[in-house]
Amino acid sequence: MAKYNIPSLIILGSLIFALTNLNALSNEEGNNKNMLEPSSNNTAVATFAGGCFWCMEPPFEKLPGVQDVISGYTGGRTKNPSYEEVSRGSTGHVEAVQIHYDPSKISYFDLLEVLWRNIDPTDGGGQFVDRGDQYASAIFFHDKEQKKLAEQSKNELEKSRRFDRKIVTPIVKAMEFYPAEEYHQDFYKKSTGRYKTYRFGSGRDRFIDHAWGDERNFKPVKKISSSDPSSGKAFSKPSKEILKKTLTSVEFNVTQKDGTESPYANEFWNNKESGIYVDVVSGEPLFSSTDKFESGTGWPSFTRPLVKENMAENTDSSFFMTRTEVRSKHADSHLGHLFSDGPQPTGLRYCINSASLRFIPASQLEEAGYGEYASLFLKKT
Repeated sequence: MAKYNIPSLIILGSLIFALTNLNALSNEEGNNKNMLEPSSNNTAVATFAGGCFWCMEPPFEKLPGVQDVISGYTGGRTKNPSYEEVSRGSTGHVEAVQIHYDPSKISYFDLLEVLWRNIDPTDGGGQFVDRGDQYASAIFFHDKEQKKLAEQSKNELEKSRRFDRKIVTPIVKAMEFYPAEEYHQDFYKKSTGRYKTYRFGSGRDRFIDHAWGDERNFKPVKKISSSDPSSGKAFSKPSKEILKKTLTSVEFNVTQKDGTESPYANEFWNNKESGIYVDVVSGEPLFSSTDKFESGTGWPSFTRPLVKENMAENTDSSFFMTRTEVRSKHADSHLGHLFSDGPQPTGLRYCINSASLRFIPASQLEEAGYGEYASLFLKKT
């Protein structure tokens, strides 16, 4: 879709107003040169750029699980840059925010959902009224898992066709982050009037309302703790709109509408490769190939779950029979049914739809972020 047109007088007035006040403020306080690091083992860090950092603090600070949001500069070649240097575009830095959060309470994927709803990801020349590379959007990943999730989230946004133009927000490795001068921190609280005048004139809110409408305010899925060794990963369920655009019709029908796929005509019924099976919606670990067996039913069958805490069981009285339905705990995906006619040592048969699963080969577990399960597939000598 086209960018929202902003009256030229509002743009000019906002720029003059903002820059005049910034120049005055810049002489009041110095720059905090200390690098920020996670404060505890329960804190993770996300770094995003979305134009003026004044506007990027509020949407993240109000989220449950977010401990702090710091405005600053990153991605450039000059050490300890000042606001004046960055705003001139002479250092290669962008204005950015660094978010400190508890991954057991909010996921990185949810933070990405909030990011998309607060920027124009199709604009590579700046953001709204602020033009130049120093105001461009970007995702700075801190590890392989963040990179994978960022790429997945960006692909999903692209597939949704919410925007007529290509998503150009780059995903790059995190670099040194320099906190901005103190007067920039929580500017929307310290100088509410100036902030509101600038934000209104920038056109950011009009663009977001036009692009997202009632979906503007993303609500993160509440995280459920478990004894899963990978519970540090915050498994969550995307919105129904996203699922409709990212899942195949069969995957959506099975996981969201409690459907059943055809026997012998599904992806994993005869898969003999070593690895684990995770929820196609959330990625939470469900089953291992070490517990898979040939049941003669035409569906993948397992004697036990890989992580029992990721399973929920319900009574299913459909089709004039009573069965035990199996669902994933975090994403609430319909998986299949549980029967008591399986082989030893459990005597159980988890009869599961392939469409509910994503398979991760043993050789790719580390890369995919499931390295804690690699030991299941080590050859015994």
